[in-house]
Amino acid sequence: MVDYTQTSKSISLEQYGIKNAQINYQLSQNQLQEITISHKLGVEASSGALAVNTGEFTGRSPKDRFIVKDDITKDRIWWGNINIPFSSDAFEKLYSKVVDYLSNKEVFVRDCYVCADQNYRTNIRVINELPWSNMFAYNMFMRPTEEELETFKPEWVIVNAPGFMAIPNEDGTRQHNFAILDFTRKIALIGGTGYTGEIKKGIFSALNFILPVFKNTLPMHCSANVGVDGDTAIFFGLSGTGKTTLSADPERKLIGDDEHGWTNENTVFNFEGGCYAKVIDLSEVNEPDIYHAIKKGAILENVIMDENAVVDFEDTTITQNTRVSYPIHYIDNIQVPSIGKNPKNIFFLTADAFGVLPPISKLTPGQAAYHFISGYTAKVAGTEAGIDEPVPSFSACFGAPFMPLHPTKYAEMLSKKMQDANVNVWLVNTGWTGGPYGIGRRMKLKYTRAMITAAMNGSLEEANRDNYHIHSVFGVAQPRTCPNVPTEVLSPRSTWNNDKGYYDTADKLARAFRENFKQFEEFANDEIIIAAPNVR
Repeated sequence: MVDYTQTSKSISLEQYGIKNAQINYQLSQNQLQEITISHKLGVEASSGALAVNTGEFTGRSPKDRFIVKDDITKDRIWWGNINIPFSSDAFEKLYSKVVDYLSNKEVFVRDCYVCADQNYRTNIRVINELPWSNMFAYNMFMRPTEEELETFKPEWVIVNAPGFMAIPNEDGTRQHNFAILDFTRKIALIGGTGYTGEIKKGIFSALNFILPVFKNTLPMHCSANVGVDGDTAIFFGLSGTGKTTLSADPERKLIGDDEHGWTNENTVFNFEGGCYAKVIDLSEVNEPDIYHAIKKGAILENVIMDENAVVDFEDTTITQNTRVSYPIHYIDNIQVPSIGKNPKNIFFLTADAFGVLPPISKLTPGQAAYHFISGYTAKVAGTEAGIDEPVPSFSACFGAPFMPLHPTKYAEMLSKKMQDANVNVWLVNTGWTGGPYGIGRRMKLKYTRAMITAAMNGSLEEANRDNYHIHSVFGVAQPRTCPNVPTEVLSPRSTWNNDKGYYDTADKLARAFRENFKQFEEFANDEIIIAAPNVR
């Protein structure tokens, strides 16, 4: 792995409109960490990791994400509340203001790339106002060799200026922060927010448009790993459902934890060169790989530490969305290069706070498409102001904020690939059992791991081939037995000890599914439509 000293190569930012800047090019993690601490922009935790506070924004701001509407995008993008149009003229004016703001300043520049498969590699130049933002780019994107840097030509540019505040009435933004993609200029422009997730999600949103439109490759918001026999498993899921945790399996090699492409050659490749994991309630026992990756070079975001700089992972004073970024090689058991073949199992992860869905169930192709388009999880009481009971949350394709095309486009591609590869698709509830949030309890991680292991090694299918129970509301095939899991855990209704309460709650959730899906019905075929849950 390459850990840069400052290279001898010199670059200019004049072509981007940034003039007279003091350019720090391709600095190492250690250099960037030292600069961050010396500028009093962060502190070192007891683990050696850099701890920073991202300021006003501790998460993405999806209502402030825009795409320039031009000849490339106008007839292809699924415009609406998720993909908000921005005029080309307004972008040009705002971009000019941002680069004027960065001129005559100290800036941090990194050349890197995305996509582990060289057939899809896209070179990126990242221009950051803050040193730790540039360190994040080192951690999360792929790192060229020094030889590759000599002839490096960026295809896309990310301009990241957290200190620049837009003026909505002048600049066409909703408020002072913004993240804008311009596919003609190939620029991701980010301002007014220090949250680093906007950097990675900007370029991955671009890939989620480029790959299906121009490369006939399915982009996926998922994690992936590979077994000793070369079988690849794919894990879809929204934040907090266990996507990163469950893919970090000591018995399997990690391909990546968040963004992948599935090619026509039936390979799965990682977009990124690092991991960006939630650390809320992190423990060495439950998530040893992530826990041990928090060391020198990793960046902790918005955590609380004691007087000895020891992190309290349970403290949510700043945010529930505490995070860590680190290069993927901080995980011992990784696939090199980050490419897998022969996908055999797909897992849709959901944290069902209603306690209704089975802990694992097998889906038909129609059900798989329905649940993929729905992208369900739940918000629990206390996570947002005004939420005092579980609230259904749907995000199409398990990543709507990053999907520029209509969700059915991705679902059609996924369905075809699933059928061509003959994969099994499983719905896994990592949420509540024995009742809803506040009454029931969270599904034990060891049981979820055991169910996923059984699904991947075939023992779950073998034990239930003629013995699945069809869930009366959701219609999914619910196993009656699973190695290393108590039988009673497999039936959510049984764990409640309250049939009326269970079915009333299941009906409520089923109605939420059907109401959410109305926006997609005109684009869905009959097989997908009949996969909807039953309501009384």
